[in-house]
Amino acid sequence: MGSQIGRLISIDFAIQFIGWIISAKFRTEKFFDLTGSLTFILLTYLSRNKTQSTLRQNIQCSCIFLWAIRLGTFLFRRILKSGQDSRFDRIRNSPSKLFITWFMQGIWVIITLLPSLYLNQKQIDKPLTKNDYIGWSIWLFGFVLEAVADRQKSTFRNNPNNKGKFTNIGLWKYSRHPNYFGEICAWFGLYISSSHMLSKYEKLFGLLSPIFVTFILSFVSGIPILEKQAMRLYGNDPAYRAYRNRTPVLIPFVNFPRI
Repeated sequence: MGSQIGRLISIDFAIQFIGWIISAKFRTEKFFDLTGSLTFILLTYLSRNKTQSTLRQNIQCSCIFLWAIRLGTFLFRRILKSGQDSRFDRIRNSPSKLFITWFMQGIWVIITLLPSLYLNQKQIDKPLTKNDYIGWSIWLFGFVLEAVADRQKSTFRNNPNNKGKFTNIGLWKYSRHPNYFGEICAWFGLYISSSHMLSKYEKLFGLLSPIFVTFILSFVSGIPILEKQAMRLYGNDPAYRAYRNRTPVLIPFVNFPRI
């Protein structure tokens, strides 16, 4: 099992390394998110037992495939339309900084997939339990939440009448980042659904998956960047300040100390 995970890690970082070389040469980030999504799909597929996969493993893999295809397609179409990703404005022309970003994507992929990779290595099966149904239900909730939030924001921004306005419709009335909350829920769900089959140490390492996703989105590449960008664009707008004061940053109806 360890050698199989090691092989997947090698494939993961080989893909990111090739992506970095192309990205640095052409100074583009257009295929960054798409590469990440395709890596999720490839590693999940390669980790499966092709001849004796179980119902639990098949459902788990299907959840990952659906999530990666939906998000990868959405992000790729968005960057083709916009031409650039603001996250890369300060690093696009720096090969060393681009390398760090691609390397971090490799870490993100493998850590996020850990519970499912462990699950896919299992040669034995157990009957489905409430953990499976609870986990998949949480995944479905998160998947739909993220997809709907992305769609609502995209539709709002594509309306010429909303040019220069901040998104505060639909799910965005209740959270400043409902799409991120959905993604966090999705990966917590897949950890729960796989945990019944994992050993003590696999459960411990697998828990890094939703914790890492939560940390990255809350403190590194997600919310902090977008919050700063929003303050730069709308900080002088009293309506935005009121929205910011009354709307939770992540979890609807739950206000943490301001980020």
